[in-house]
Parts: sequence; C-alpha cells; structure tokens
Amino acid sequence: MSNPLKDSGKPLFFRVANADEIGFSAPPNRKGEAVRLAVRSLSGMQKEALVASGRSGAVWRLASDEGAYLDGQDEAPCPLAFFTTGMIASYMNEILALAGQRRIAIDDIVLVQDNYYTMQGSVLKGTMTGGARNVELEARISSEASPETLNRLVCDATAASPVGGLMRTRNESLFTLSHNGREIAPARALPIGRPALADPGDRFDRARPSGGDWSGLIRREGMTAQTAETTSYQGSSLAENQDRNLHVRGICTLRGDGVRQIEQRLYNPRGSIFRFLCEEAPENGGKGRAPDVASYISAGIGFCFMTQFGRYAAIVRKPLAECRIVQDTHFSLGGGAGEPGKPGEADPVETHVYLRTGEGDDFARAGLDMSEQTCFLHAFCRTELKVRVRVTASEAAEAL
Repeated sequence: MSNPLKDSGKPLFFRVANADEIGFSAPPNRKGEAVRLAVRSLSGMQKEALVASGRSGAVWRLASDEGAYLDGQDEAPCPLAFFTTGMIASYMNEILALAGQRRIAIDDIVLVQDNYYTMQGSVLKGTMTGGARNVELEARISSEASPETLNRLVCDATAASPVGGLMRTRNESLFTLSHNGREIAPARALPIGRPALADPGDRFDRARPSGGDWSGLIRREGMTAQTAETTSYQGSSLAENQDRNLHVRGICTLRGDGVRQIEQRLYNPRGSIFRFLCEEAPENGGKGRAPDVASYISAGIGFCFMTQFGRYAAIVRKPLAECRIVQDTHFSLGGGAGEPGKPGEADPVETHVYLRTGEGDDFARAGLDMSEQTCFLHAFCRTELKVRVRVTASEAAEAL
C-alpha cells in the first residue's frame, strides 16, 4: 500500500501560506466562529484536510490515518483523537478564562477526558449504527479555592464551551450529495436545502506550508497500553457485524509558553499515542502557533465521517475512486474571546459530499446514509449528552 502522507514530504500539520491563492476561506459568520473544512481521501484510510477559520482567517492543513484495526498505516492520528483534542483544549480555555473573571487563582491544572462511543449492527442489513456516550472529565487543580468553588468553576466552564452547543440538543446533520459530477438528492440523509458548494478539487496539492518548523505540532509517542477493555485486532473494525465499545482519552496540560499540549490515548480499538499542540489565534487571545479548538473539533467530525465512507466501501467490496467533502460548522466564541460562563452554542453540521464511483446513484445514496448513520461524531451531534465532572487535587497528576 502506498503512503502518500509520508511520501509527500510535507509536515503532517502546517499553517497554509497561500490560502488566498488557492481560493479557500471560511463561510459567512453566524455565531462568532465559522469554520470551513475540506477533506479528501488518499490511499487506504489516509486523509488530508484544509480547515479555515472565519474569525482569524488562518488556514491549517491537517492529516489523519487509522491503525491496524482498520488496516491503516498509523501515519497520523485517528479522527476521534482530533475531536477529543479540540474538546479538552476548549475546556481548558473556558476554565482559565472563567477563573480569571471570577478571580480564582489556579497554581496548576491538568485535565483528563474520556470519550466513549459504540458501534452495533450489520452493514449489509443496513442496521449498523454509531453512538456516543456521556463524557467524563477530571480536573486536577492546585488552588486555595474551596472544592465547591472549583467544582462550580469546572461545571460552568464545560457548559460554556462551544462544543457544548453540539451536546445539549439534538443537532441533526445536513447534507448535499454529488456523484460523478452531478448533484443528486439524498435518500434518508437530511438535505441542506441549498445547492452544493464547489468541489475542492486540487486545492490540497497546491497548499504550501508557511515558513517555520511545523514538525512539533503532532508527535507519535508509541502504543497505548493494552487494558482489559481492549478487544481490537488487525482489521477488526472492518467486520460486517459489530457490537463494540470505543474509548479515547485526552490529557491536557499547559506548556510554559501557554500552548495547550494534549496527549491522546486510544484504548479500544488499541492505537498509538499522539501528542498534539493547540492554541487560539491572536483574535481569540492566543498567538496562533498551533491549530485552534474549533479547527480540531471540525476536523474530527469530517475525518470520522470520511472514515465511515471508506469503511462502508471496503465492507460491501465496491471501489470508491474519489471521495471529498466540504463541511461548515458554526460555533459561539470561546472564553478567550467570548463571554466566559455563557452557554456555548453550535449550529447543525453542514456537509457537501463529492463521490466518483463506477456504480449507480443508489450506491452513492446508500454510502451517504450508512456513513452518517455509523459516524461516531455525527452521532455525538444528534445525541443529548452530558459532561460528568470530577475535581481533584493536582498532585494526582503523577498517577497518569
């Protein structure tokens, strides 16, 4: 199998230098932050994305792969790692912003977040469905404030996160579908109600890195430890019938320069540990040295959806010559730029799908329906979820 992410010679993550030249920008702003994501499939489970922020104008190139459980090459993080990274970094942003507003001194803080998902049913029978469960967040904080004060701080901060807008209500995702160069009506997937946006085409190849060393934005740190919950094996996620649970953990700390550092661990299916960096743009209170919260959250959704397309085609043994999407997401501003403590908001995800196959339109429609139905993160959006918060002393961070 070819390895285009490695063979391209480009860093896995980088800020795009020529976004204006390639004609890629964010959609009109609705809620404070508007993000446009374009993703294309490469070889196997490898994917690359361009993600544009409407508020800052920054465009980042990100890359994703899967591990042995999906016969991937593990060249880059899995989609769920991006989403967990964006969530936990958002919670860190909100906690610090709200603590400043309330004049609560925090000497040290470590966040540990666990995301859980499910996959059940049969692809060939059309019953396979992805699900999302409540999020568990432990905040390990050193502070002279009372436990009650810190608990209220963390609970209010998680509610204020922009991703909270995807959790409190059922956000049914919206789509357009283009097959072999023609826009066609979806079957069960809900339509956006507007014409499809332009196919992103070759914008990915023309994107150039800005000057600087981007190699530190993402690092692989070896395999996650095997635990009793690990049930995966080579190709196990490609099984036609499934009944399994997934578990992703994120651990967020602050570097000395304020950049958020997130260690992602994939327990089931078992995968590699990746270390991400995250920072808001200057417009949102940071310095823009790494991708921001909204970019990671949006990338996670888009990458996960694209993985389901590739998985569906592999299981039904149909060739998928080309698969690309353009995805728009809209969030309220986070604590670094918005109003700390105000409940976060988000609109339904809008996704434009572009397929090229040797099959008829019914295959394209079935692929869209099954990909939406099995996508863990579209399930996250359409499910009312809660964050279960626990606040402990920061000394417990040594047990990580």
